[in-house]
Amino acid sequence: MPIGVPKVPFRSPGEEDASWVDINRLYRERLLFLGQEVDNELSNQLIGLMVYLTIEDRNRELYVFINSPGGWVIPGIAVYDTMQFVPPDVHTICMGLAASMGSFVLVGGEITKRLAFPHARVMIHQPASSFYESQTGEFILEAEELLNLRETITMVYVQRTGKSFWVVSEDMERDVFMSATEAQAHGIVDLVAIG
Repeated sequence: MPIGVPKVPFRSPGEEDASWVDINRLYRERLLFLGQEVDNELSNQLIGLMVYLTIEDRNRELYVFINSPGGWVIPGIAVYDTMQFVPPDVHTICMGLAASMGSFVLVGGEITKRLAFPHARVMIHQPASSFYESQTGEFILEAEELLNLRETITMVYVQRTGKSFWVVSEDMERDVFMSATEAQAHGIVDLVAIG
């Protein structure tokens, strides 16, 4: 967050103390940004903003602008799940790059409301892990979890793109980079902005 972003006190129902929530003009207009690698902190900020703005007005749509190289799987899934949970439609807009978990968030926008700028790039691949650093027992457990996560992610792409399980699974075997029009043909976005 930029220095000097205004904060407002917000008290959740049932809590005694209010916590301070960042809110600026872009947020007031319901414009959110995923402009870096997805990690726990960024994920929690986006989730908090989506929930806060939904509490303010459950009918006014949200817009998530994406220029991200990807990031951590679980925080990315948490952002995706929140987008599905909140009542307002969530538009996703790819500007620059939506790679890895960035593309997962992009595909999670309301179907018919997912957009890519003309020169945007989208990349999908299978989730990665750091189990090469693990001991043998941990490696097996982590590999099992990784397979479960891969199946979850694959099924989301299948449901949201209309592509078959086998097509998506094959594409996720390697890094697949797409132009905006290729991402549209693949079903990850619905529209390419006209420049």
